[in-house]
Amino acid sequence: MAALSGTTVVDFTRQLPGPFASRELLRLGARVVKVEPPEGDPMPESWHRALNDGKEILSWDARSEPAPPVLDEADVVLEGFRPGVFERLAAPLPRRAIVCSITGFGATGPHALEAGHDLNYLGYAGVLADTAPAVPPVQIADLAAGAQGAVIEVLAALLQRERTGVGARIVVSMTHNAHRLVAHRLEGDPRPRLLTGGVACYRIYETADGRHLTVAALEPKFWRNLCTLLERPDLIDRAFEPDLPELAALIRERPLHEWRTLLEGKDTCAGPVLTIAEAAEELA
Repeated sequence: MAALSGTTVVDFTRQLPGPFASRELLRLGARVVKVEPPEGDPMPESWHRALNDGKEILSWDARSEPAPPVLDEADVVLEGFRPGVFERLAAPLPRRAIVCSITGFGATGPHALEAGHDLNYLGYAGVLADTAPAVPPVQIADLAAGAQGAVIEVLAALLQRERTGVGARIVVSMTHNAHRLVAHRLEGDPRPRLLTGGVACYRIYETADGRHLTVAALEPKFWRNLCTLLERPDLIDRAFEPDLPELAALIRERPLHEWRTLLEGKDTCAGPVLTIAEAAEELA
């Protein structure tokens, strides 16, 4: 039996964070009812299918209709309105309901009512400090700090409810949770920008065919294995230099598939940068 079988989740959210969270709860066995405005969720259609297939979709016009009756059945409610809005729209919920608000900045504080998106939250959280102006390739605040953060809190609240019979009111701040992802670095890194491109042994290198190779050989044994296979023992003592143009030039001499043949399975901590489609096939 799926872990959340018999659990009803009512999801009022739109865009990425909430639907991603409710998709995870669906994957764990919950029944998910996604409540959308008459015009639907504004996310791209293909993304909507990927995140919402398997959910029940219910249309609700918050401007003119009472709260949907499905709320009476809800074990978990996800909402992403600005602070205070959901309470004005929804009738009082059962005492056992768990209500989780996924917010940009929390329910209180100087930015609580500000609009924002993933990039804004990451900027406020300090996550982008090392790599700006580059834009992260995935929505870290939306999906990790927001969606996964909400799932963790909801699962904990469901466990607590089993003990007490009482629900919970949860507020997830994507900005605060994103800051938690980097807060361990507040007193500095062992080496400057150790995991954000500041050392030669932890970096992405371009290959001859315009593809890229990841090198994450932080431990001496992995770096030594890599340098040995590259026939460059002279680089063994230079792993933590800020830049190693000799290595970059060497990796540009061969296409990615040749580097995979040479380095994979050899304890080098080197691997490809795959496209999303390639990754789906490889990980299937």
